[in-house]
Amino acid sequence: MPGGPGGSGTGVATGSLFWAVIMSAFAAFGGIVFGYDTGTIGGIIAMPDWLTTFGVYDPSAASTPGVNYYLPTANKSLVVSILSAGTFFGALLAFPMADIVGRKWGIIASCGVFCLGVGLQLDTHWAAFVVGRVIAGFGVGLLSCLIPMYQSECAPKSLRGMIVGLYQVAIGIGALLAAIVLNATKDELSHRAWRTPISVQFAWAAILSGGLFLLPESPRFLVHKGRKDEARRSLARLMTMPPESPEVDLELDEIATALTADRAIGQGSYIDCFRNNDLKNGLRTWTGIWLQGWQQLTGINFIFYYGITFFQSAGINNAFIINIIAGVVGTVMTIVGVQLIDRVGRRRLLLIGAIGMCVCEFIIAIVGVTVGQTKTATINGVASSVAVNLTAQRVLIAFVYIYIAFFSISWGPVVWVITGEIFPLNIRAKAMSLSVASNWLWNFGIGYATPYLVDPTTTGINGIKTAHLGVKVFFIWGSTCLGCFFFTYFFIPEVKGLSLEQIDLLYRESSVLNSDSYRRQMLEEGETYVKKKDGVYEDKERV
Repeated sequence: MPGGPGGSGTGVATGSLFWAVIMSAFAAFGGIVFGYDTGTIGGIIAMPDWLTTFGVYDPSAASTPGVNYYLPTANKSLVVSILSAGTFFGALLAFPMADIVGRKWGIIASCGVFCLGVGLQLDTHWAAFVVGRVIAGFGVGLLSCLIPMYQSECAPKSLRGMIVGLYQVAIGIGALLAAIVLNATKDELSHRAWRTPISVQFAWAAILSGGLFLLPESPRFLVHKGRKDEARRSLARLMTMPPESPEVDLELDEIATALTADRAIGQGSYIDCFRNNDLKNGLRTWTGIWLQGWQQLTGINFIFYYGITFFQSAGINNAFIINIIAGVVGTVMTIVGVQLIDRVGRRRLLLIGAIGMCVCEFIIAIVGVTVGQTKTATINGVASSVAVNLTAQRVLIAFVYIYIAFFSISWGPVVWVITGEIFPLNIRAKAMSLSVASNWLWNFGIGYATPYLVDPTTTGINGIKTAHLGVKVFFIWGSTCLGCFFFTYFFIPEVKGLSLEQIDLLYRESSVLNSDSYRRQMLEEGETYVKKKDGVYEDKERV
């Protein structure tokens, strides 16, 4: 049986696996905080009362039937993307939070920051709402880095992909819950229509912080800080074994040996993150940074941020219901995907997902620009009705769902899994913070630019010139998904079944293209840092 959290490869008792799964999976609840928060804004900005409160009055430009208020493109870009500006800085500061405060207490403190931001969003002043989005984003940015880090360091290696992938499942569940709550309150004609979905977020933060209070600190963090006695107790709790047991000793020795080897090469500074040393830190850091960027360039957040308004502009009725179904598809397929991560492998899933998304998005774009365009009927010289190709609508919706399914089994969960496991312990907090910050930087850029790319040009005193691509924006997303395929092929190794310390050895001894064969060799021989240190292996030709 594969090893436990430390990844010695010697195997641990079934009970230890059970409790490690319970503890690590609970931390994934933080994904609900992330998913729900990002999933609410798309529906809130389409609600009549919110538009009346924060929008601009213009009888000739009513974007919501019966309401002569609309949100200018600049304000729409700001309110949607400003959360990502906060998350960018939150992710960058996850390093000092993780390495000074700790993984566990850092998550709890981040929940407090998030709640402050949520509270400010209940105000009816535009400035307070925007500042609240920034502060809430800061908390989400911290959580989005700290939670996968905590999960990766506490999970058994045989189930690490599934457990860290649960973070993406929770993100999907959060987005689905947001869609359900939005649909339940969308017809309210008071501030409760948008305040209720926002206020629900207090509950998610309270459950997450309360649960983390009962869980142990990451043993790898404690070893990193030189607190070996506490690390022993934490590891013993994860393995449900006495602290003095040989199994705990072996796991602790493997973690400490790998850390010693890391420190022999560098002290773990930001400069060390980009050095091309024996551990290939530079390659690994840039891989994490670009991997997170490519995830955003798949275009997935276009659906979750602007899906409702996009479906409405395409002439699709019941856009809120379509959005709920999209959330269901994403959640269900992510659950399927996390089961595949430790069976199919990280690299293969990313390759399959990139091709699948690419095909779907080109089909959406081609159908949209050929037979899917809405047509305005002129009556008495006035454009007053719209003809819609129902068959094209159904094709668009179907392939949006298939696209979401491909993302959910691959680039959704797998990216977070890889980000949590490819960095050596000595630079893990810094490299992860840089990688996750990259995700949020691209998230901000895409969220801000999308209205200018997609929305029609407006005229008048508040008019703004836009590209007005509409459904043609999917040509861009399809092309970036092709880029995802080539990036994965040349830069993502296969690390299925390896402990975090064995991944360090793989980067030392092999290459990306030969990683799968060397990974199988390591598993067959049970190669670990401890065995290499003790001279178990003779010098041999490496793959």
